[in-house]
Formats: sequence, C-alpha cells, structure tokens
Amino acid sequence: MAGRIPENLLEDILSRIDIVEVISGYLPLKRAGRNFKACCPFHHEKTASFMVSPDRQIYHCFGCGESGNAFKFLMRYERMEFPEAVETLASKAGVILPRASPQDSQAANLIAQIYRANEAAALFYANNLSHAAGHEARNYLVKRGLTEDSIRTFRLGLALEKWDGLINHLRQSAMSLGVIEKAGLILPRDGGGFYDRFRNRIIFPISDIRSRVLGFGARVLDNALPKYMNSPETPIYTKGNNLYGLYLSRDHIRDTDLCVVVEGYLDFMIPYQHGLKNIVASQGTALTAEQIRLLKRYTHNVVMVYDGDAAGELATLRSLDLFIEEEMHVRVAGLPAGFDPDTFVRQFGIRKFKDTVDNAKDLFDYKLAILKSRHDPASVQGKARICQDMLETLGKFKNAVLKSEYIKKLAQEVDVREESLLSEIKKVKAVRPYQELKEPAGKKAAAINPTEKLLIRLMLQESGLIGRIREHLEPADFQDERMTRIASVLFDLDSQGRAVEPRFLVNHITDEDFSELVCESAVMQEDFSAGHKEKVVADCIQRLKSERLKIKKQKLAEEIRRAQHLGDEPRLKELMEEFHYLLRKKG
Repeated sequence: MAGRIPENLLEDILSRIDIVEVISGYLPLKRAGRNFKACCPFHHEKTASFMVSPDRQIYHCFGCGESGNAFKFLMRYERMEFPEAVETLASKAGVILPRASPQDSQAANLIAQIYRANEAAALFYANNLSHAAGHEARNYLVKRGLTEDSIRTFRLGLALEKWDGLINHLRQSAMSLGVIEKAGLILPRDGGGFYDRFRNRIIFPISDIRSRVLGFGARVLDNALPKYMNSPETPIYTKGNNLYGLYLSRDHIRDTDLCVVVEGYLDFMIPYQHGLKNIVASQGTALTAEQIRLLKRYTHNVVMVYDGDAAGELATLRSLDLFIEEEMHVRVAGLPAGFDPDTFVRQFGIRKFKDTVDNAKDLFDYKLAILKSRHDPASVQGKARICQDMLETLGKFKNAVLKSEYIKKLAQEVDVREESLLSEIKKVKAVRPYQELKEPAGKKAAAINPTEKLLIRLMLQESGLIGRIREHLEPADFQDERMTRIASVLFDLDSQGRAVEPRFLVNHITDEDFSELVCESAVMQEDFSAGHKEKVVADCIQRLKSERLKIKKQKLAEEIRRAQHLGDEPRLKELMEEFHYLLRKKG
C-alpha cells in the first residue's frame, strides 16, 4: 500500500496530523466518551455508528465496517489515490516527501501541465460567451432553459468559428504545442502545424470529483453532424471512468442516499437547475463498470432515467446486469416516447419529473416489460426467449432470497413451472465479480473465536502486552486466519522495536477484512483494571494453548487411525509416541 514512499515518512505524517481535525473538516463530529461519533458518510444511516478515536487515530463504522486511518479516509471520501492522500496530508503536516525519479517527475509534470492547459481552455471558452461573438450561443443556451447562474455554475463556454483561436490564446501563456496536443485540444495539420479541435460549438467542461477539468464535450449550435464531439482519451481523461456533474452532486447523493442517472449534459443540467441535485450524467448510451463503482462510493441506490426510445431502452438493459454484479439496488424510470429528461422537465416541470423518479420500476418489471414487447409471451419460442434473457440477469444476484423470489415471480408472469426455471438457471454461466469470492471470509469473521479477538484487541490497545504474549504464543496458535495475520504483523513489528499503533498498522494491511478488524478492535475499549488485565491475558493465553493442543490431539488421532487402517507399523509407532507426549502436556 505504501508504494515507493518510505514507511518512516508515512508514520511521520500520521504522527503529525490529527484524524479528528481531518474528518471534522467533512463531518460534524460529536464527543462520545473518549471517541467522537457521526453518521457514516459511506452508507445511509439515521443513528450514528461512525466512530473516530483520537487516541488510536483511526475511524471505524460499526454499521458498514468501513475503517482505516487518515490516509484511508481521504481515499474513500475524496476519491483520492493513495499517493494523492499522502501528498495532501504531508502538505498539511509540513512533511517533505522524497523527490520522484526523473521518469516519474516528467510524467507528473506533463499531467500538471495538461490540467493547466485544460483550465486555461475552459476559462477561454467561458469568456467567449461574454463577447459579441458569443451572443448567438448565449441565446441558444437561454432558449434551452438555462439561466445565467447555471451557465456560470456549469462553466459553459463557446469555441469560436476559428481554426487557431485557442492555439493562439494558449501560446500567449507560454504553453507548448506538445502539451496542448496531449490534452486533446488541438490536432496536427497534414502539411504541418496544428488547428483547434473544437470550433463553433458550445463547450461543456468535464470535471473530476475535485473539480479539475479533465476534458470537454462540444455541441453544434445547429443541426450539423456530428452533433456532439468529446475530448479524446488523454493521460488524465478516460470517458468511461467519469460521471458528468458528480463533483457538484456528490454531497446531495450522500444526503439522499440515491442517485438519478441520466445520459446527456442538458439532461443533467436542467433537472439540477430546477432543484433535483442528486443527479449525474453518463455522457453516453450505457454506463460502464468503472462509473458504477464510482457511484457506489456515495450510494447503493440508483434510478436510471434514459430517453424514451429504443436506444435508451438498450442502454438501460446493458447497465442493469452491471448494477446487479456490484450489488446496487437499481430502478428504472421510463419517459414518454420522444422525451428526454431535459425536454420533459421543461414541458411538464420538475415536480412531474420527481414523481416519475419516485415511481420508477423495479429492474425485474422493467426488463420483463421490454422483453414481452419484443417476444410473444403466448408462443413457446417467445416464452423461452423471455425466460432465457431474464435468467441471465437473475443469475447475477448474489442474494439467494432475492434470486429465489424473482424466479418465483417470473414463473407466475410467464406461466411456466418454477422447477423448470430453477433447472435452467443452473445452466446460465453468469460472470461473477471478485467480490463474491470474499463472501466466505465475511461469514467467517462472524465466528471468530472470542478469546482470539480479545487478545488481539488488548494488544492493539496496549502495545506493551505484545512482547509478553509473543513469549507464550505463535501466530499459528490463532485458529482464525485473520487473527493469525494480524498477530503475525504485531509480533514482527514488536520484535523489530517499531511502533505498534493502529494508525500505522493499517499501512501494513491491504486486505479490507484485516483493516476492519484492526480498527474495530482498537476503537472498542476494555474496562479492565491493571491487575484484572494481567489475569485476563494469562487466561486467554492458556485457553488458546489448550485449544491448540486439543486440535493437535484430534489431528494426531485421525493420523493414527489412518496408519492403523493402512497397517503402517513404523508410522503408527511414531504417531503413538507423539500422542503420549501430548497427553503428558498440560492443557
């Protein structure tokens, strides 16, 4: 996790900053005994279960399990990569980070220059709207229902009908043509030189979650084709990895625990302007898995609103299965044919649009209605095709209860036997995401030996106990693999004489399950007196050693039976001697 940044620097940064101060910049924290609490920003809840420990310098949510140190909070809340979070907190703490290699420095410098070029271009395009040449474009935007405030909020602009307007402007700021080209703002001429990519078009800046301009969308003022153009992929921009408007709507999405997903720029802007703030646009006909995972940071509930035409239906269908694989709850709001969210709101008003969102169909009902309109449910072939397509979606549900109930509902809707559908769904090879592989681990966490968990918790709360416990136990004495891993890291750090604090320990553990257990154990406080704590530790050590000995005896007994069955006398004699030795041991 630490990458190329030295571990001692990460610990130095974490030692200098206060996680309570960091998190209170985003959430209203309230004192709760030795800790602080708030409603969790990573899932919807009414009762605060998000705890921040100033003593341990970590946070843990007892509702959803999200946990970590200050680095992790910034990564999750601000959607930062680890190096960005480190750089942000290093600056705050006054820690100077090591210089990158020449290659890394060059790459970072190029990216910084591309951001600078995009920002300068966005300002240039926006200023064009204020000039006489921008009169027609401004009138067009007003006719489309946008107010002056919205035009400024969305930073809309105009690319003039010139081949070199932007080039000449950026060159005055001493920007190199190479950087401007890599930003996707200009194109090379066949005979040499460059020309502006966008000309005589309305400009829609596309920003990331930190409000940095990544690229641009551009629309013609008339009916010329292509109607829309977008920036090409660049070192900072990949179309399918971003959601238009998320930097404006993310807090509203968190607050309402719901996101409305539309397709185009104006489909986002008009509802947002009229008060529906928890909305984003996909900038295309279908959402990607990356965009859905981005949304999942802020809510698990989505209503998709696409154009009321065949292309809109297909886009929605393609996205449904991706939502299911990411365990999102998705509904679909259909609009009348010929309407998109932009035109619908302008004709019928935002209240009617909100009602449409509120009455969105469950994904099952939406897909089934479309399939019934395309295939005759009265014919054998049509019924088979409907079931096949529906089962491909239902097969992706991880929740067995949901899957079972939907299969039962499908059987009733198409008038087939439920047993037949259950038989067919076994043939569907639904692609499973990696997360499903982690389910057994999640279940196992609930059955962790309480003695093991208590010992780990005590070591995390009082590092002075680690050396003593290490004298009597090995990591293998912990039966649960998570406890074994945490104990191993604790023992290793202690033997090296290094600081064993939860905020530092999280940097050594990349697995979410381990991180959650460390933070939960550290936040929980044991109310033991010094003498009582010593007795508890001694009892826990003895209990684990006894359990370990018991398991060894059971395994040895199984091997003895196997050797007896095979008639392996030498092996049997060896095993019996070991078994009698164990019987003589205490435990």
